[in-house]
Amino acid sequence: MEKKLKVGIIGGTGMVGQRFVTLLHDHPWFEVAVIAASERSAGRPYAEAVEGRWTQRIAVPERIGSLTVANAADVARVSEQVDFVFCAVDLDKEATKKLEEDYARAETPVVSNNSAHRWTPDVPMVIPEINPEHLDIIPAQRQRLGTRVGFIAVKPNCSIQSYVPALHPLLDFAPRQVIACTYQAISGAGRTFENWPEMIDNVIPFIKGEEEKSEKEPLKVWGKIQGQAITNAAGPEITSQCIRVPVTDGHLAAVFVKFATKPAKETILERWAEFRGKPQLLGLPSAPRQFLKYLADDSRPQTKLDRDYENGMGVTIGRLREDSICDYKFVCLSHNTLRGAAGGGVLTAELLRAEGYLQAK
Repeated sequence: MEKKLKVGIIGGTGMVGQRFVTLLHDHPWFEVAVIAASERSAGRPYAEAVEGRWTQRIAVPERIGSLTVANAADVARVSEQVDFVFCAVDLDKEATKKLEEDYARAETPVVSNNSAHRWTPDVPMVIPEINPEHLDIIPAQRQRLGTRVGFIAVKPNCSIQSYVPALHPLLDFAPRQVIACTYQAISGAGRTFENWPEMIDNVIPFIKGEEEKSEKEPLKVWGKIQGQAITNAAGPEITSQCIRVPVTDGHLAAVFVKFATKPAKETILERWAEFRGKPQLLGLPSAPRQFLKYLADDSRPQTKLDRDYENGMGVTIGRLREDSICDYKFVCLSHNTLRGAAGGGVLTAELLRAEGYLQAK
């Protein structure tokens, strides 16, 4: 790989921004050059800006901790120092859309953790192993934005990144109906038990907006590029319930699926074991060697034991069995702040780099 690309983290003081810091401080391809956040954090050393609210297991990396936090709204100043940015801001949807487009129009590509542009028709919403071909929409997006190199790419919601990968190798059996109940960690809300004690010994059966994302976003991921837009897949029909549970990290899903052509159980297990995506074929730095792993023990996967599989970038699956109403049911688990958030963003950026969409300015 050539000289490291210079990276900015927009929204670097929040929980996902902090996770980006831990993943990028010694990355072989990318070097953090700028941390940007709100005006109230700007002008302070990063270590000082996150003092008392650092949530990661490792200490703030010394070099990054010494960086002076920039104002995320100062697009021109940030852009002149970086080759691209990761975006994990905590703003309302319209403000986020505008900020990300401002960076793209300033010829600074954006890899976004936010939901604001997930339904923009020419913005790819990527799980790198599942739909890498959606990056082919970027030239159309650049044409709309009037940019030479600037663009926006987003990652999907963390709630779908346990069960969509498990369903993907089975698409040729035409899943028609999917029921997915997700049991989601408190870090998905950017919280810890220290600042959300109400979650201790508690379950909340509602997460605002999550069920709609869980039911609709897979259809864009499985969609096709048609002209200047990504058109959603017609199916499967998905219904979900999303529940907040008292665990730190890890989203567990209980999945029921009915196929047009029912595969044998042995075939499903073979598909999961053999599945490889483009990140595995390219040997990208953050790619899990084995993306999907089936655990035969009926008590697995367990959130605490299995969320860190493949450094939190793999998906574990268990309890595959026939169902009395649907064809099959199973459970699956992904790490929501790694595969589902910052790690998925870093892997997307690695794919963009490998495919030539990210280059030094």
